[in-house]
Amino acid sequence: MEMGSVTDSPRKKEMRRAREVLLRFWVTAVHNGRRGQEHSSMSGELLGLVVSRAVKMSLADYLSTRIWQKLGAEADAAWAVDPTGQEVAYCCFIATLRDWARLGLMLANDGAWNGQQIVPKQWLLDATTVPADSYLRNTIARSWGYGYQTWLLPGERRMFLLLGIHGQDIFVDPQSNLIMVHTAVRPRPVGDPKAAEVVALWYAVVAQFGHR
Repeated sequence: MEMGSVTDSPRKKEMRRAREVLLRFWVTAVHNGRRGQEHSSMSGELLGLVVSRAVKMSLADYLSTRIWQKLGAEADAAWAVDPTGQEVAYCCFIATLRDWARLGLMLANDGAWNGQQIVPKQWLLDATTVPADSYLRNTIARSWGYGYQTWLLPGERRMFLLLGIHGQDIFVDPQSNLIMVHTAVRPRPVGDPKAAEVVALWYAVVAQFGHR
């Protein structure tokens, strides 16, 4: 895996200070008991900082050794980094269409690939399922939910989505092992009216081929 730097700014001290502010904010939020279904890029960035510090290696190296190489990816991936060299954890990971499909198929098989359990199955189930006793349980049947950095599609059937900006999507249906990788370059990063067409296409694919 190769990391690509999109900038080489000298403002490393300012970036480190911003990270400290970010960490203090979320520690305070957790301490004060914030609760609810929220999505923000800041959460993904914080998660990336925590993971890289916990494993004592860059996110790119960690992903490469733990997942990318084990999937037999056909090409190097790239991940944008900030001026300090830290990966932009909430976005900007670049891979080929077929390698995205490999990732999706591994997720559809609950973390297994070619007989090897790459991601712990129970962790992946927890990441993509709303628990029966969750306060969100009554809403998931009617609207999208959110798991561990994954969007949970409406309905009782466990289906989830890795949703990027400008039309980058990986739909996953573990029940049938179906996946759909969609790429686009839409002018609007989010909220594009054509996004509904992709979701409708996915449900049509599952209705046609999603029976085992």
